[in-house]
Amino acid sequence: MSQISRRALPRKPISPEEQARRQQQSDSLAARCRVVFERVRPSLIEDHRNWYIAIDPDTEQYIIDPTFNGIIKKVVEVYGYSNEPKLMMFRLNDTGYCGKI
Repeated sequence: MSQISRRALPRKPISPEEQARRQQQSDSLAARCRVVFERVRPSLIEDHRNWYIAIDPDTEQYIIDPTFNGIIKKVVEVYGYSNEPKLMMFRLNDTGYCGKI
């Protein structure tokens, strides 16, 4: 029995330099977004506790939705698809983390 795969070719390996560049870019984006998140969280957490928030650090605009699928849909509508990260997602709670710890 054969398996059906959506990928025609296997993924290319990523060089350690490229991995380091991507990690640095991700860390920089996270730090810039965290500043905006900490500023808007107190005003949003009371009415929107445990909602998801996606933050654009360049414009300081954000999108909120109570469900993960809902926020993904809204982000795609506004920003479309891209290979470069533009937003960081948080959860409106005491820590800002999404998922299980």
